[in-house]
Amino acid sequence: MKLFLDFFPIALFFLAFKLAGIYVATAVAMAATILQIGWLYWRHRKVEPMQWVSLGIITLFGGATLLTHDETFIKWKPTILYWLMGGALFIGQLFFKRNFLKNIMSEQLSLPDDIWRNLLLAWVAFFAIMGGVNLWVAFNFDTDTWVNYKLFGGMGLMLVFVVVQAVYLGRHIKLEDADKPAGEA
Repeated sequence: MKLFLDFFPIALFFLAFKLAGIYVATAVAMAATILQIGWLYWRHRKVEPMQWVSLGIITLFGGATLLTHDETFIKWKPTILYWLMGGALFIGQLFFKRNFLKNIMSEQLSLPDDIWRNLLLAWVAFFAIMGGVNLWVAFNFDTDTWVNYKLFGGMGLMLVFVVVQAVYLGRHIKLEDADKPAGEA
């Protein structure tokens, strides 16, 4: 359900673009993100900080796109979001000596600190690259290609990256049951 909710605005943006163009798609993405945040708040009484940031960015860049009738603003939106996420991870580590990935995921994963650091740096690099690739596609190809990349290319690269991360992490994760003697549950 969470995965569906996370990709709900992107999927609606894609569908609206195919049916009615970039400006309608932008308005739909803005409305879908507002609905997404409203649903999360109503359901859980909590919205993650990055979801608030995403709402702010889609509102700002989407609003600028609609007000100026210039699609350049909406094309920058994914890059700004990627760079903010990567920047937050990097700044947290560099200036505050806090690994935000470890803070978020340490209940699910038990890893040595050097592996947490490698994981954080991999995500920082991934977000930096994704931001750059988005700009390259946005400004070297037509809008239709960019929208297709945004949905399929961006999500595809994210999936590949997560799978590579899982393989890397699999070598460092110790299963709790493997540490117990045979016969214990």
